[in-house]
Amino acid sequence: MPEATTPTVAPSRPSLATAGRPRDAVVDAPATPDFDLVVVGAGPAGAAAALVAARAGLRVCLLERGPFPGAKNMYGGVIYARILDDLIPNWWDEAPVQRWVTRRATVVLTESQALTIDFRSSAWGEPPYNGATAFRPDFDAWLAGKAEAAGATVVTSTTATGLLRDGAGHICGVRTDRPDGDLTARLVVACDGVNSFLAKQAGLYHHEDPKHFTLGAKEVLALPRDEVEKRFVLSGREGADFEIIGGTRGIPGGGFIYTNLDSIAIGVVLGLDGLRKAKVRPEELIADLKRHPMIAPLVDGAQLQEYSAHLIPEAGLEMMPELSTDGMLVAGDAAAMCLAAGIWLEGVNFAIGSGIAAGETAVEAVRRGDVSDHGLAGYRRRLESNFVLRDHTKLRRAPSLVMSERVQQRYPQLTCDLVEALFTVTNPEPKQGAFRAARHHAKRSGVRLRDLARDGWTALRTYG
Repeated sequence: MPEATTPTVAPSRPSLATAGRPRDAVVDAPATPDFDLVVVGAGPAGAAAALVAARAGLRVCLLERGPFPGAKNMYGGVIYARILDDLIPNWWDEAPVQRWVTRRATVVLTESQALTIDFRSSAWGEPPYNGATAFRPDFDAWLAGKAEAAGATVVTSTTATGLLRDGAGHICGVRTDRPDGDLTARLVVACDGVNSFLAKQAGLYHHEDPKHFTLGAKEVLALPRDEVEKRFVLSGREGADFEIIGGTRGIPGGGFIYTNLDSIAIGVVLGLDGLRKAKVRPEELIADLKRHPMIAPLVDGAQLQEYSAHLIPEAGLEMMPELSTDGMLVAGDAAAMCLAAGIWLEGVNFAIGSGIAAGETAVEAVRRGDVSDHGLAGYRRRLESNFVLRDHTKLRRAPSLVMSERVQQRYPQLTCDLVEALFTVTNPEPKQGAFRAARHHAKRSGVRLRDLARDGWTALRTYG
């Protein structure tokens, strides 16, 4: 597996402004700004935007607050990278992945039960692959390195602290925390993560309700490679992805387990409101998962290597900000482009997809000399013509359904009790029958048939 390279730190460039100016500083925009494009945030969205624009010949600055791209980024652990097929042909030969996911399971938990739908495919273990586990510091540094190799200037350990505007009020760059660090640009792409500071400052972000966010918390547990493969029934570079419903003490959310080469990632994703009301810490719920009878044998003896937590934009289209304004585009998590739809839990591919669209739009707008909101309209058109906004539009009902009280609390218990009843041999009593057992356990779980029918109809309209 090739090593990921860490992009170099570029020196800060001369600027028109000095430190100490107020946020949203007004400057005299120069005829020739420092850069054609400043991309804030060197995660997958920012790196993809910078790569596309630099390849087209734009003068690009990729700005990152961490010591290297990926240093401050966290996610569950699976990347669906087919979006890279055209951008980086045969990317799988060099991308720093841990394992190729060939086994995917959905697990429904109660305190003492577990129902698993387990699927495996040997086709997922061959090029062009389906999904992979990877460490974000490795993957993000690799992708940002591609942008740097294409000509982008990568500036690390530098935070964008505000926007620069010209006399007409149009965004014309960013202010940074370096003493001489104001960077002027024809266009800014904000990829500064969930709850984007720059999108808020530009007046594009209007959805700060806590119900729109979840908290993801994860432990990486070291385990010898042969033990990982034995416990998850894997071989070679095969990997497993377990998505968990239930097991969170009734707090809306779920859990996950992913395999790396010689470690396991286990964690939870929790609704902020429910977490606050429950007054428990995320690591307590991870401990609950590790003690569960189904999961305990998988993590037995594994040593804690790392703990991390991260805010996630959960509500999809409902919380998406405006995507452009004069002089700026918003992409990736900053634009709430994270798909949390139960069956599909994806983020990195949506970030890369939106970054590619932002980069293409930047090239088009800069060459045309029109970076106004109207001149950036091609960004939304690109997103609407590919999977990024199409999937978010199609699945707009999914987050509220998946995070509902019935799906989170009642249905796991109902499902496990029903399956247990069907598989329990009660001789000499006759078998009850599936329909009668379903009615009995639905009533016992407090699930009304009309609610079950309504949720079923919503699921059919959403996923059908």
